[in-house]
Amino acid sequence: MTEGVHVTSPDPGSFRDPTNQVFHVAGEVRRGLRGAAVDDWQALAATGFFGRLVEAGKICATEPVQRGEPGWELTLRHAKIPFVSYPYEWTFSMLRDAALLHLEVLAAALAERMTTKDGSAYNLQWRGTAPVFIDVGSFERVREGEPWAGYRQFCQTLLYPLLLTAHLGVAFQPWLRSQIDGIESGQLRRLLHGRAMWKAGVLKHVRLQDAMQARLAATSARQMSAELKSAGFSTELVVATVRGLAKLVRRLDWQPPASHWEGYRETCSYSDADREAKLAFVDAALSGAGQQDLVLDLGTNDGAYARVAARHARQVVAVESDHAVTDALYRRLRDEGERRVLPLVMDLADPSPGGGWRSIERAPFVGRARAGTVLALALVHHLAIGRNVPLPQVVDLLAALGRGVVVEFVDPADPMARRLLANKPAGLFGDYHRDGFERVLAERFTIVRRQELPSGTRTLYAGVPRD
Repeated sequence: MTEGVHVTSPDPGSFRDPTNQVFHVAGEVRRGLRGAAVDDWQALAATGFFGRLVEAGKICATEPVQRGEPGWELTLRHAKIPFVSYPYEWTFSMLRDAALLHLEVLAAALAERMTTKDGSAYNLQWRGTAPVFIDVGSFERVREGEPWAGYRQFCQTLLYPLLLTAHLGVAFQPWLRSQIDGIESGQLRRLLHGRAMWKAGVLKHVRLQDAMQARLAATSARQMSAELKSAGFSTELVVATVRGLAKLVRRLDWQPPASHWEGYRETCSYSDADREAKLAFVDAALSGAGQQDLVLDLGTNDGAYARVAARHARQVVAVESDHAVTDALYRRLRDEGERRVLPLVMDLADPSPGGGWRSIERAPFVGRARAGTVLALALVHHLAIGRNVPLPQVVDLLAALGRGVVVEFVDPADPMARRLLANKPAGLFGDYHRDGFERVLAERFTIVRRQELPSGTRTLYAGVPRD
């Protein structure tokens, strides 16, 4: 590339506001502003709350770029987020904490005559277990007499998913994954009927909101704004609404049903000797790879190996399919103040696809996750036997997600493998054996470490790319 020339890559998820868009330049995240967006930024930069919340890590650090991008009046530079995740990959407690931060940021802004024009869950990302508000372009100056423009988005992408899980025990992730704009009030109202109608937040924020939307369907935003002003609507009412939402969100809780995977480490076929050997192997393999930007821990369960990986990586993304287990892990890590491990709930046999406009507005998990090392411990047999994924395709997934790999193969004679095989037709997995797995693994990786665990039915491998 010619010196001084750089390529500008628009962010696929930032195109709806022509005055305010995100793009990538030479590894940096930048934002172009024009028109009213420039005035809003200057007003924001002059407030006290913005610098205070940036310093606290609650708003993404942002600064103007002296040499801006062509076509924009002003260019900003944002601090990078270690790993981009989406609300349908978060747990209940994560979504609740994200909602509370959104409301905290908004309350601080309102106190200094600023507001946010968006209320989307996608305005937040994570640094480990710490949520951070990233949509700096969402801030605008308060217009007296107007309601919070982001209220509906907040309900659809944050409050309603929380109500769905807290009040009905229904997982919100599939809803958010299939509807980029979130759950509509009419959808939730049909589910929250009977006694559920009287549960916290339903009457005011679901049923009343749905009725208001139906009544105002034929009313323009300009007409509605004029009506509210004439009725004496004030910013103080917005402040009270935000305060009430925060109180409601704090009250919401979810008591998950008992999970087979809770306490798995105590009930699986591992001996203490196996666990110690496995921890030491993972630590040694990652030490040999040096400090890494990102490590993936697939099938993390209680996060024991993610914690080891955190000694050797700036960020560890710990993926687990069981929502209850992942939520418990998040809460433990959050309470410990761990900022290097990000837990996500996801079925690796059905990982997050691309979504939104042209299926690229939200990137697929495989497209976002390019790690230095992928940990796949006690995972392969669940995919190969439990989900009927051929071993070559399991290894292909590992190679697509990272450069190096630390992987465990569970022999068919292992009690856990026998339990899985007992539910499958005889002879279906004739190619599931250690020699076959080593042959497939060696096609994609050079095996640099190999160790059989003391139990004799599990083998660990560390591999680096063949090229």
